[in-house]
Formats: sequence, structure tokens, C-alpha cells
Amino acid sequence: MPGRTRPIDKFATAVGKCSKEGSAYGKCIVADYHNVHKDKCMTEFLRLKDCFLVSV
Repeated sequence: MPGRTRPIDKFATAVGKCSKEGSAYGKCIVADYHNVHKDKCMTEFLRLKDCFLVSV
């Protein structure tokens, strides 16, 4: 079906546009990956989420 975009294509586009936010979130998680818990790096996650929502 021409004109339809698959969800994975939308996700891939959003990931490409949010590399700075994704990198910041990843660095935050990796900084202390033995102590990952709920809400760790929440600020970075919310920035990444907001970027994804704007990009999609």
C-alpha cells in the first residue's frame, strides 16, 4: 500500500533525530549500571521521550 508508513520506520526516523538525547540517557544508565532502579535517569528519559513524541 503506497503512502503508508510502517511503525518501525517512524521509530527509526525518531531515533535518528534524537541521538543527542538517546546518548545522554544511555550514558546516565551506563554510569552505574550495577545499580539500575526505577526512575534512575528520569530527567534524561523524559527528554528522550519528548523528543520521540515530537519526531513522530
